[in-house]
Amino acid sequence: MNSFSIDRRSLLAALGAGAIAAPGSAFAQAAWPQGRTIKLVVPFPPAGATDVLGRLVADKLGQSWGINFVVENRAGAGGNIGTDAVAKAEPNGDTLLIVSVGMATNQYLYPKLNYDPVKDLAPITMVALVPNLLVVNKDLPVKSVADLIAYAKANPGKLSYGSSGIGTSVHLSGEYFQKLTGTKMVHVPYRGTAQATQDLIGGRIDLIFDNITQALPHVRAGSIRGLGITTAKRSAAAPEFAPIAETVPGFDVSSWFALFAPAKTPQAIIDKIQADTKAGLADPALRAKMDQLAAEPVGGTPAELAAFLQGEMTKWGGLIKEIGIKVE
Repeated sequence: MNSFSIDRRSLLAALGAGAIAAPGSAFAQAAWPQGRTIKLVVPFPPAGATDVLGRLVADKLGQSWGINFVVENRAGAGGNIGTDAVAKAEPNGDTLLIVSVGMATNQYLYPKLNYDPVKDLAPITMVALVPNLLVVNKDLPVKSVADLIAYAKANPGKLSYGSSGIGTSVHLSGEYFQKLTGTKMVHVPYRGTAQATQDLIGGRIDLIFDNITQALPHVRAGSIRGLGITTAKRSAAAPEFAPIAETVPGFDVSSWFALFAPAKTPQAIIDKIQADTKAGLADPALRAKMDQLAAEPVGGTPAELAAFLQGEMTKWGGLIKEIGIKVE
């Protein structure tokens, strides 16, 4: 009797604890992110397109959730340093990543990564697609894409083009352009495009296929000259620039920016971030800011982002192998 009573009391105590813990756990998940500080890692320096778009999204989510939302720039190694940090972070929704094409290309550029872009990171949502803009130093004697091709062919190896790092869409745009036009230029990689743009304005490099987010204000200020958009269609934000594809058939490149979390982050948290990001992107005030950046809001599902990432890996992986691009 005594033994049975003890076992029964223990069982009831255990069940009681479970009954208390389960609702508490469910409430904690339901209440996320109340009372928490969420960190968004940008694996590039401040002022670039990834940073600008990341801060817009972080501000909107922070306001929506009523929490502190911290943006942390962890630049280096083509985005690998910041991405690896998020891949190794606690999968509780407190650490997020906004990243671009490097998520698809770095595995082909580097001999070894400390993270697996598919296994170690969970896709949340595509934030935006952004065209790149071919811009040149205003003193370069070219006024069109055709002029640039002719000048490059007449001066092989003498033109230099900047990028935000090896394997970025800005770099791949330049490589793809050379492949399709039969031109030869010198690649000058930077840690982000802000310094590259300053060097372009100062005449230390000749051109860049820059994110339109970064380049357009300088073009409209007259400090550099725009020649063409990298996407197959004109951008509504800058319709004055014809697609490079009108001169170079088949040329079609865009930057993309997406949110990821550490793998094993609870699906309920992933779904909440995706849904609230999509809702935020539909806000007229935020859309107006993104329109000024020539960024096309997306807000798709995690499954759609996963499929898109696989497509980008196939596309750029093939080009990188064909051209033989390597990290210096």
